[in-house]
Amino acid sequence: MKALLPCILTALLALGSCSGGDKNPTAADTDSARDIELAELSEILRPNSPLKNPYDWHLDTMPSGGRKMHINYLGGTLGRVFNDSNYLHLEAARALGISPVDTPAKAWHASRPLVKIESNPDFVVDNLTHSMPYLVPEAAQLLHDIGRSFNDSLEARGGGAYKLKVTSVLRTPTTVKSLRRHNRNAVETSTHLFGTTFDISYAQFMCLNDSMPRTQEDLKNLLGEVLNDLKRRGRCYIKYERKQACFHITARPG
Repeated sequence: MKALLPCILTALLALGSCSGGDKNPTAADTDSARDIELAELSEILRPNSPLKNPYDWHLDTMPSGGRKMHINYLGGTLGRVFNDSNYLHLEAARALGISPVDTPAKAWHASRPLVKIESNPDFVVDNLTHSMPYLVPEAAQLLHDIGRSFNDSLEARGGGAYKLKVTSVLRTPTTVKSLRRHNRNAVETSTHLFGTTFDISYAQFMCLNDSMPRTQEDLKNLLGEVLNDLKRRGRCYIKYERKQACFHITARPG
């Protein structure tokens, strides 16, 4: 697939320049052609089919019940502790990230390198519907650090076969537009456009086996401890999203 990318991108650009013949395109024609081009771009960047990666495997649901574990109080609710404004997220994203990928040419010549994000021992990548699994290197490293720290903290408090679930990564203008049709709270200038931002679910954790069941509430608060440490060290901005049931996390410049 990687070897075919130059041909695909060249064909898309040729289609964009040759469509319409000698007719002067209307604004509607231009918008329609742009939507088609961006939809094709989204398909190019879309992840591979699920379950080709052995780390994608997990139980269908979290086991019921769960053994309680010690949780450290953060000094407030998660909504209050993780309430960094969208302005701060955007400022960091624009400073650290890529230019939004709104043409095939930009996908091939991104202003910064992008790292593909796949399920691994640190976390599981969800079946993405409105984003593609790519991040700038700093954000990718932050995500791995969060996953490893969560796993280490869980093991230190008695164990449990759970991994974090990544639910959203890089978006294009087309995927943002599509998402806004279903979610009016989705902002047009999303930090996900810059490859610096990812979402981690706090409503669901990927359980590998039921040898040591844990409660969703404890796992959520344990993740909160990990994120609070990284936030205090200046690694990221974080927003606790209630409707999407996730932590919205943007890597900060070093």
